[in-house]
Amino acid sequence: MTGPDPTPAHLALAPDAQSLLFREARTANTFTDEPVTDDQIRAIWDLVRWAPSAANTQPLRIVVVRSSEAKARLLPLMSGGNREKTAAAPVTAILAADTRFFDHWDRLLPYKKGGGASFEGSPDAEGMARFNGALQAGYFLLGVRAAGLAAGPMAGFDKAGVDAEFFPEGTVKSLLVVNIGHPGPDAWMDRLPRLEHDEVVTTV
Repeated sequence: MTGPDPTPAHLALAPDAQSLLFREARTANTFTDEPVTDDQIRAIWDLVRWAPSAANTQPLRIVVVRSSEAKARLLPLMSGGNREKTAAAPVTAILAADTRFFDHWDRLLPYKKGGGASFEGSPDAEGMARFNGALQAGYFLLGVRAAGLAAGPMAGFDKAGVDAEFFPEGTVKSLLVVNIGHPGPDAWMDRLPRLEHDEVVTTV
């Protein structure tokens, strides 16, 4: 049995901000042609970069696909169902994880200098990068919403192909492709159900 419905009063974040980020936010499938500016992308990153990652590793790397030439490189690598919506989005972000995140270790974790050396040649490096990159990808989606934009995250793409095309150095691995813009006509699918508190949370 579930308990009483939570109310916005139990949260410090203002109710309209709660709705913007969570309750009313949706994954967009169509977009208008209203542009997404470089300043908006910069503002999104300047917000989400403050969210935590393990040992402050910050492995997320982002390629903003804006030009028609870059879109032409990306579209063949998207799955069929994602190709049309990606073509129509004003901006698409490729979110990826840098498996050599430890190259920045001493700057990002200065009180444990030298700690990054243990990841050189280690099979644990990619797992660490992917986990924390995925964590940061979640923050990025919330940052897009905080900018008043809609995000359309997609995992349906040729990851090896995207890596070869956009990250040829071989050390950065794609995680997610996200269309970004203002929602267009019929942008939303029906809202799907969510698990209740008592189905997820156990207090011991």
